[in-house]
Amino acid sequence: MPACGGIDLGGTKIQAVIVDDDSNVLGSARRATPTAGGPQDVAAEMETALRDAAMAAELEPASLAGVGVGSPGTIDEAGNVSSARNLPGWTGTFALAATLSRALGCRVLVGNDVQVATDAEFKLGAGRLYDSLLGVFWGTGVGGGLILDGKPWTGRGGAGEIGHVVVEIDGAPCTCGRRGCMEAYAGRAAMEARVRHLHEQKGRKTDLFELMQERGRTRLTSGIWARALEHGDKLAVQMLERAVRALGAGIASAVNVLDVEGVIIGGGLGIRLGHPYAKLISDAMLPHLFADSRPPHVHVAALGDLGGAIGATLALRGLQTRERNRHESD
Repeated sequence: MPACGGIDLGGTKIQAVIVDDDSNVLGSARRATPTAGGPQDVAAEMETALRDAAMAAELEPASLAGVGVGSPGTIDEAGNVSSARNLPGWTGTFALAATLSRALGCRVLVGNDVQVATDAEFKLGAGRLYDSLLGVFWGTGVGGGLILDGKPWTGRGGAGEIGHVVVEIDGAPCTCGRRGCMEAYAGRAAMEARVRHLHEQKGRKTDLFELMQERGRTRLTSGIWARALEHGDKLAVQMLERAVRALGAGIASAVNVLDVEGVIIGGGLGIRLGHPYAKLISDAMLPHLFADSRPPHVHVAALGDLGGAIGATLALRGLQTRERNRHESD
């Protein structure tokens, strides 16, 4: 079967890959997610990232078996994406699959970004040992994916929204319009808004924004947070401690309902901060776990930054296999 492409659309970066039948990466590319404009601007950067990855693999996009996309927001069967709140101007519904298909000249399948990344960890990464799994992707927001009894669980389309588990009644405002969500404390966008307020309005000292300017960034990326920790920045440390407490309470609450065997910590911050912070999150879960004598195993996502894009290719291959099997049985 021809190679296929995968795109992981995040709040900060767009990661694209080209893979062969065995999920070996033939080419990859990364672009920054636009901070202004709207869905059409985001789609244009996604197209460029995929073309760059295809060029690295010495292939043309139109020659691919298709492209899988992992996107935040609510996604229907046609690949239309709604309510992707961490992306610029994405307040309505946008025909992402159709737009990219026209631009790239091949089939495009769109799935939930965190679920496809969780599927990839289950099939190829740190989740291979388990039949039940909770993926927690800690980045611009906090997303979740579920594997139950060896199968992805998406509910009625809204399962896995762990970032919107309430960790404090009437707590901090969240981008979803509600209050007290885990994402309002642990999402990188919420953390940046909070630290800006403390720095600019309350006079709290921090090196975060100097580091941002030094690195030519317009946002506090995962790398900047990690660098601030290396510098011993007290406000950065406090913000991450606050985030870990919220993650511990929210993940433990989900585990109390689902009793999964494993938890995978991914996303920009999860991967960048790595095993030490996965251990801190695991420790923060313990006081809230009902079955605290057998907590789930907590791992860092083994596929790293490429997991979402690879997972999107697996979703595409899976759909193509099901269609081929139906055709052969007719």
